[in-house]
Amino acid sequence: MKAVIPAAGLGTRLLPMTKNMPKEMLPVVDKPAIQYVVEEAISSGINDIVIITGRGKEVIENHFDIAYELERILEERNDLEKLKEIKRIAELADIYYIRQKKALGLGHAIYVARKYVGNETFAVLLGDDIIFAKEPCIKQLLNIYKKFNTSIIAVQKVDKSLVSRYGIIDGEEIEKGIYKIKNLVEKPDIEEAPTNIAIMGRYIFTPTLFECIEKTPPGKNNEIQLTDALNILLKKEDIYAYEFEGKRYDIGDKFDWLRINIEIALQREEFREKMLKLMNELIR
Repeated sequence: MKAVIPAAGLGTRLLPMTKNMPKEMLPVVDKPAIQYVVEEAISSGINDIVIITGRGKEVIENHFDIAYELERILEERNDLEKLKEIKRIAELADIYYIRQKKALGLGHAIYVARKYVGNETFAVLLGDDIIFAKEPCIKQLLNIYKKFNTSIIAVQKVDKSLVSRYGIIDGEEIEKGIYKIKNLVEKPDIEEAPTNIAIMGRYIFTPTLFECIEKTPPGKNNEIQLTDALNILLKKEDIYAYEFEGKRYDIGDKFDWLRINIEIALQREEFREKMLKLMNELIR
């Protein structure tokens, strides 16, 4: 299976930090956010990846490329541990790049990968969503796909007060944590939300989605909304949602970006004691 990682967004919620840096390249302790996403796909057995980029995103390509000068300098310094890691990044997977020339929304970003994907089922992992789980989130979806052989969406319940930030599903729970979707609503008002079950940036799609995106009219901000395309897809085939196990961070949100850096640092032996000491001092 191929994986599509949309990473063409403008990152306006993070300005001015993202004026000259893609949000997908923001550091999470010592790795850029998108590397965690790529590694999730690889850990799920997917090694054929296309990243959808846009203007000013060349740094993403450079990150996963060979860095000859840096490797030579590290070799001369005999810094073999860092040299090994730099080489590993360039050899993670077969990664290709397609540019979304106009910022026309998530639905359109996925659509530009249609020739690359072809007539195959494919995975989508949003480049600014990091999910930590014992079993990679996209692997959990693949397991559900094998059972139903149709499109699967990752979801989690959120506080009712937060539904306006997410795409929300309306569906029937047919097994524990598995929902047959009836309808999807993009960022509804609290009073209009059918549930508090929110879409969380991981998907398995059948190729039928592409023809549905073609039929999707532009919505808010003249963008092609993925949620609208999925409602068209629902008329053609079943879509299921799976309440995955794991913790998700939205790197496009300033607080979430701060939170993940603190939580990951606390999990690292080299930082843990220093972080706890600093936090105690700040609290005092």
